[in-house]
Amino acid sequence: MSPARFGFVGLGAMGGPMAANIAAAGFDLIVYDKAGTEARTPGGARAAASLAEVGGAAETVFLSLPDGAATLAVAGELAALAGRAVSAVIDLSTIGIAAAEQAHAVLAGAGVAYVDAPVSGGQAGARAGTVTVMWAGPAALLESHRAVLEAMARNPLHVGDRAGQGQAMKLINNFLSATAMAATSEAMAFGLAQGLQLQTMLDVVNVSTGRNTATSDKFPNRIQTGTYDAGFQMALMAKDVRLYLETVRAADTPAAVGAAVADVWRRADAAMPGSDFTRIYEFVRGGAKT
Repeated sequence: MSPARFGFVGLGAMGGPMAANIAAAGFDLIVYDKAGTEARTPGGARAAASLAEVGGAAETVFLSLPDGAATLAVAGELAALAGRAVSAVIDLSTIGIAAAEQAHAVLAGAGVAYVDAPVSGGQAGARAGTVTVMWAGPAALLESHRAVLEAMARNPLHVGDRAGQGQAMKLINNFLSATAMAATSEAMAFGLAQGLQLQTMLDVVNVSTGRNTATSDKFPNRIQTGTYDAGFQMALMAKDVRLYLETVRAADTPAAVGAAVADVWRRADAAMPGSDFTRIYEFVRGGAKT
């Protein structure tokens, strides 16, 4: 049976647009954000005064939170809630494997299903309803939630059955994206030093084997335009790459490239706090103009 009542906790840069798409599709949605709910409540949704109100009204609660500590705090409060309606928590956040496993354990102890389901696609994808959901949890639960997922995501994909596997998949994806962004920035800086034009390099690479998401999207749409508006903060990319490196080292798999990439993003975030992650190009170039 598909749930009839949904909750959404966390209405930030990603959560707000995803919740808006769920509400726009006509689903019964109640929302909450501890930073202020009323101003962030999308049309068609109801604003809750507390997390407890969400947990008491919704059968399924989506989370879009900044880190593992926030997810664990919410999981703990929902698990302890008397008069709880929620039976499933779908966590769309990027929090790392260990935090996802802990959240699963906390909620399982209260008889609530926890699904580790981080998303990819950035703020633009969240607004357009085209994000990818990396679902690690029961396949049957995915099918019962497919309609609501398709209201906010183009690709709800089952990647595993246990909490932590969704996080692993998301960290793999973001590490590859971060590597492409940092490496492309370095390559473009080298080409400019050789007298090549940025547009020429992108034209050639994008029909050659070096093509990647930085050359096909970030450079033409965010960097050449000077807007640097991908909608994903440098600090979040640095966090994700750090999480990737920590988990790779814990798994005792190769980490040489990961260590180098994590160091670049760590230094870029320290040098340019609060900036969009596409500004790593400016950091790599030493602040030179495009």
